[in-house]
Amino acid sequence: MGEAVGLVPARSTPFARRAISPTPPQPTGRLDQVLSSAKPWLTPVSGRPPSLRGKVILVNFWTYSCINSLRALPYLKAWQTQYGGKGLVVVGVHAPEFAFEHDPANVRLALRQLGVRYPTVQDNDFALWRDFGNEGWPGFYILDAEGRVRGYRVGEGNYADTEQLIRKLLAEAGQDIATLPLAPIRPTGIEAQADWKDLASPESYLGYAKAAAFGSPGGIQRDRPARYAPAADLGLNSWDFAGTWTIGSEFATLGSTGSVRFHFRARDAHLVLGGSPDGKPVAFRITIDGEAPGADHGVDVDAQGRGQVVEDRLYQLVRQAGPVRDRTIRITFDRPGIRAYVFTFG
Repeated sequence: MGEAVGLVPARSTPFARRAISPTPPQPTGRLDQVLSSAKPWLTPVSGRPPSLRGKVILVNFWTYSCINSLRALPYLKAWQTQYGGKGLVVVGVHAPEFAFEHDPANVRLALRQLGVRYPTVQDNDFALWRDFGNEGWPGFYILDAEGRVRGYRVGEGNYADTEQLIRKLLAEAGQDIATLPLAPIRPTGIEAQADWKDLASPESYLGYAKAAAFGSPGGIQRDRPARYAPAADLGLNSWDFAGTWTIGSEFATLGSTGSVRFHFRARDAHLVLGGSPDGKPVAFRITIDGEAPGADHGVDVDAQGRGQVVEDRLYQLVRQAGPVRDRTIRITFDRPGIRAYVFTFG
């Protein structure tokens, strides 16, 4: 009988609608067979998928612009380092949310930048996602040496329980881990765990398919350039545009110089951004409540609030250094072309 490791909310997807079952779902075929049909492998399995037989496997469904996925990476990397020599293999399954995440070149760049060295496969058509019955990002499936799913969860948290299950399955497989300490894990930067107790802002999409709480007068004009003005009063968890933007179903594209604001309550504020079609960096500047961020700047901006969009990815704009309180962030771009996808918080 499997063990359902504790669950916390996760980012969902149209491919995942059924309720979480108390019994761990099993892949539709033997794991090495399922993985053998997967492609492309961005970082291959050493010895190819058949070599996974007899190993304890942790399969992680993730996507590189998702803050929930990014905050899980320090644990996955540490477990692979600590227990890889004892028979654990972490396998990343990159299941993209946005169109730019379908490009293997973008994902390979993200793997290098994030220091992910364990085997990773690109699951653009969500075939593995469906094989496992996955529910959202990040998803975790822990298989024993016989290939049975013994633990699963969707979402962040309860990492200590997951590590204890890994150790239990390795011991069952005949590995001596009694004197092996727990993996040292020290998340930093964008991968640091969220400040859950003060988090009061949800992820907020800027494409009209999932957009909510848009504050600019006149509302969203779909799929055409429109001139937007800031709202007179921006309530908590609402946002607006200034300048000419084209709001599509997945993202909004800036057609002039312009800005976006969000009124949030969280320690961290992030924005997923796509670069200009000409491939050149786009400079931006943030203010918090009308001022330079100073000590409250995120890893992708300096104390004056300056940053630039280069790759298509998630950018951390704010990390409040003091007590968390309601803030309004404005991001102003110095030329057109950027794509804005979703605000996330932590």
